[in-house]
Amino acid sequence: MALLTPLFAFLYHLPQVYKWLLKPYYIASLFMSIAFLAVRKTPGICDNLSTQREDGNSCDFDWREVEILMFLSAIVMMKNRRAITVEQHVGNIILFSKVANVILFFRLDIRMGLLYLTLCIVFLMTCKPPLYMGPEYIKYFSDKTIDDELERDSRVTWIVEFFANWSPECQSFASVYADLSLKYNCSGLKFGKVDIGRYGEVSKKYKVSASPLSKQLPSLVLFQGGKEVMRRPQVDKKGRAVSWSFTEENIIREFNLNELYQKSKKLNKTKGEKVGQSQFPPVPEEDEPDLFTRESKQD
Repeated sequence: MALLTPLFAFLYHLPQVYKWLLKPYYIASLFMSIAFLAVRKTPGICDNLSTQREDGNSCDFDWREVEILMFLSAIVMMKNRRAITVEQHVGNIILFSKVANVILFFRLDIRMGLLYLTLCIVFLMTCKPPLYMGPEYIKYFSDKTIDDELERDSRVTWIVEFFANWSPECQSFASVYADLSLKYNCSGLKFGKVDIGRYGEVSKKYKVSASPLSKQLPSLVLFQGGKEVMRRPQVDKKGRAVSWSFTEENIIREFNLNELYQKSKKLNKTKGEKVGQSQFPPVPEEDEPDLFTRESKQD
């Protein structure tokens, strides 16, 4: 059963995976991930490679290469146990495949290892993973607008994500946060985002570190009446984030989104009734005399 669950999940998301793999970033990453396999298995190239196999077959993996691949496969499986989205699963596979390629190429020939490592560095500096561009109900704050928006209406609850564009964790979380905004956004419960990699003053004021070592990105903070009520992940005394999984289920449970949404819907109804009363004042009945007529009769 433990093996079937990931398989069914992969098959369910297969159309989405194909869509991602067709993007230039993932196409280039895929070729780089299988580079050593292609070199070792391509006739005409593998014939000139060194090998430690007893049969002298240079077009097949030797026992040390198999050992390295098995070890890194185990690491990928451990990392993917905590992965939230399909992007994170694919990203972990690509990342550790490149690590394996670096080790295998250096072991095969130091010149090939240096060449592959240079390609990886150039790719990392010039190519960025595609950003989430799907539907969402999210307001993006700047350092000048975040305070005003949070304090504009004390009845509105805000959930704000503090993120940085360079963070892989934030990029993977983008689709999850967008789905939550589509399900729970209303006039009494709103979702926002602010890039603390761009607005350093916001990072300092709301005490969310943008350092990769702090592991505080992304951070979700719940505001009510303009004041912070809770945040995830929590931060210990040393400024390090307490490990927390950013799954949709965890966020709904920890932030009580279902309860907040129900309260927000009641707020919407109250607002609607008040607006209706202000727009359509009651019309006095014809049989009831107006104030002027009553005063005349009393006189």
